Amino acid sequence: MNPEDLQKLATRQMPFGKYAGRLIADLPGPYLAWFARQGFPQGEIGRLLALMHEIDHNGLNALLEPLRASSRRHE
Repeated sequence: MNPEDLQKLATRQMPFGKYAGRLIADLPGPYLAWFARQGFPQGEIGRLLALMHEIDHNGLNALLEPLRASSRRHE
């Protein structure tokens, strides 16, 4: 995991599916768990979803709060 991936979670939108347009950091835990069971997509989006699942599953969502605040200031 690198800091750039954490920043992407707080700024990148889900490109498809039920939660298309929602920030990856805002995806619900059960949706992330569904991907974990079914298999994450290939490529960067799959890697980011897997990372977000690990963060959510381990209760570490607070790690993303400073990045959210930072991205809001730059809008």
